[in-house]
Amino acid sequence: MLYPVAVEEGNDDHAFGVVVPDMPGCFSAGDTLDEALQNVTEAIVLFLEDYSELPAATERSTLKSAPEFEGWTWHMIEVEVDV
Repeated sequence: MLYPVAVEEGNDDHAFGVVVPDMPGCFSAGDTLDEALQNVTEAIVLFLEDYSELPAATERSTLKSAPEFEGWTWHMIEVEVDV
């Protein structure tokens, strides 16, 4: 299943932050964008271990207009889990 994730850009002083809006409390970070996206994939799998159903994925276009994610970039993460 594909999930949209919001990425807060990092720099030399701050890590890249990643939030999964469809999974409250599911987030991760990394020193590089690739590392942050890999880490959030692992966070999603761990998050879903406690669920019997996969949460529905919100359309990325809907999330882009959310004020709390202004200035963030969006990526889609594919997660294969047996729930």
